[in-house]
Amino acid sequence: MDVVIGSAYRGPADSANGGYACGVFSTLSPSATGAPAAVVLHAPPPLASALDVRGHGARAQVWHGDVLVATVGPGSSTMRAVDPVTVEEARRAESSFAGREGHPFPTCFVCGVDVEPALGFPLTPGRLDGRDLVACTWTPDADVSTELVWSALDCPGGWTCDPVREPMVLGRMSALVLELPEPGRPHVVVGGLWRRNGRTAHIGTALYDPAGRLLAKATSVWIALEAGRQAPPERRGMADVHHTR
Repeated sequence: MDVVIGSAYRGPADSANGGYACGVFSTLSPSATGAPAAVVLHAPPPLASALDVRGHGARAQVWHGDVLVATVGPGSSTMRAVDPVTVEEARRAESSFAGREGHPFPTCFVCGVDVEPALGFPLTPGRLDGRDLVACTWTPDADVSTELVWSALDCPGGWTCDPVREPMVLGRMSALVLELPEPGRPHVVVGGLWRRNGRTAHIGTALYDPAGRLLAKATSVWIALEAGRQAPPERRGMADVHHTR
């Protein structure tokens, strides 16, 4: 079985958006269907290339030639959700989006500044006044899908840190999509930094409808790039997916 990520779903200049890729890969493991799924990214997911999917019981691996790109399996059913904020609070937070100058990945289709609006993106997550959280609105269009929900849960998490000063990439993501958002209505994505260990950041994100009802939640591990590197040749040090929380 092969899977291809279209070039429209770019993150860094030469690879797919991590959240979108994880959303695509999350559907590949039989045990992950309709349940929390966990994806470890071992290498940047390539665009417009056939990726080979190999099943291993409850898990799956995604390969690009002889390079292991991702491992997929069941996620934790006990992941906590970041607390909701109102649509009005999220809109106010958007004014403080730090990516308008010095964005590390301006081509990212989810939060980039050099992309044309599409699918309700780009998002502009900014810090909430008086709270150690970021938030933004997302008004999806009629083409909303599980993969796009994973995308919306991804990038705001990165902005809980300071990616302008210290660029980071997604290394691991576990998510549960309870319900797809309603097209044409403003929803809220909120993110919080759980903890920071050296170059790795443990982050939570959640998607809420306009009334504050939880639609999806995720936890992720982000990795700060070494100075002068725009994208890692591989994401070293990622634990097996069954350790994802």
